[in-house]
Amino acid sequence: MRDPRPAMTTDAASVAPESTAPESPSARDADAHSALQKRVVRVLVAGQILGGIGMGATLSLGALLAADLSGSSAWSGMAATMSTLGAAVVAVPLARLAQARGRRISLATGSLIAGTGAVLAIFAAAVGVFPLLLLALMLLGAGSAANLQARFAATDLASTRFRARDLSLVVWSTTIGAVLGPNLFGPGEALGAALGLPAMTGAFAFSLAATIAAAVVYSIGLRPDPLLTALAARAGQVGARRAHGGLKILRGNALARFAVATVALSHMTMVALMSMAPVHLRDHGATLTVVGLTISLHVAGMYALSPVFGWLSDRFGRLPVILGGQGLLVVALLTAWLGDGSQGILTVSLIFLGLGWSASVVAGSALISEAVEIEDRSSLQGFSDLSMNAAGALGGALAGPVLVVLGYSGLGAAALVLVGVVVLWGVLRASTRSRA
Repeated sequence: MRDPRPAMTTDAASVAPESTAPESPSARDADAHSALQKRVVRVLVAGQILGGIGMGATLSLGALLAADLSGSSAWSGMAATMSTLGAAVVAVPLARLAQARGRRISLATGSLIAGTGAVLAIFAAAVGVFPLLLLALMLLGAGSAANLQARFAATDLASTRFRARDLSLVVWSTTIGAVLGPNLFGPGEALGAALGLPAMTGAFAFSLAATIAAAVVYSIGLRPDPLLTALAARAGQVGARRAHGGLKILRGNALARFAVATVALSHMTMVALMSMAPVHLRDHGATLTVVGLTISLHVAGMYALSPVFGWLSDRFGRLPVILGGQGLLVVALLTAWLGDGSQGILTVSLIFLGLGWSASVVAGSALISEAVEIEDRSSLQGFSDLSMNAAGALGGALAGPVLVVLGYSGLGAAALVLVGVVVLWGVLRASTRSRA
């Protein structure tokens, strides 16, 4: 029987997980890997909760601090830009570190770099130096890179039948910390006042504690390492094979190109709208508490239903879920366009924005993990995270000037172009497959 797994030149529109042959060399190894996979997912869930607190506690405050230290709301988008740029810069090095030393070392390293960024952000606010804040936000972006890599760590030993489910469970676990994080604004200010920290920096203390705790969880819990275990099993089956670089993979694999582009453009759309929401709300009279609650609901949309999207992706295929996610993004953008100025409508828009991002990223990430063999997954995943965060950085950078010129509704209308690219590409792939 022909092995239906996508090879380097596969151009399938969707990959049904049930069609992939098991990768374990024996039934005994499969049982051992299954037991280890369950523990790996639990450890990743714990780390994601802590990482979510670390990122969520500072996400919106970064935009507000950037506006205050720079003296202009036009610079507020640089908070998301620098954070996502930082995540992009470390994505490939962390992936290479994972390939060489395992997920345990890579994830812990990313978390500790983010903790350093939290300390530097507090110092930047204390001395009032805007460029220093931008550097701090770049370092904090390493925490986002670690969180993103954790979702791929859930696929290293996952059964092909449940790969999207396990990935989505790790993505979902970020809900707890990410929703809790923005609501630490108030307690953070109280803690900051007690510690003598500058205004709007108390939450960074929570971020520091959370990222250190996440590093400890990864360092202790991911033993044996899931990626190294999977690589050893694969080498035992077919012998060692030299891994390809991310760009080389994309040149020869149309499925990988589509998956990487889907994740990157969906993330760019989300970052552009989300990064400007705190400033837009504050300009329309919203309090810091309302801003935090709104962002919490958006983040809940990003993560809370990810297991549903993972199940749908396993059950019906990756491409239908990707296209459904793009439809949710269209609803979000049209709502933002038509309801500009209303806090309630903006909240609804941000919830749909999170849901569309979740469906697209969960299904797209599963497709990335299936587009290549285990030896190449780390390279492709690292390049995907680089592309994803670079696109997010560009979206955040452009969002500020667009907000100033066209307003928030105009920003939503402009982002429809990005969604259109993914939809058109996906429809063409589906059409090509139906004619095959």
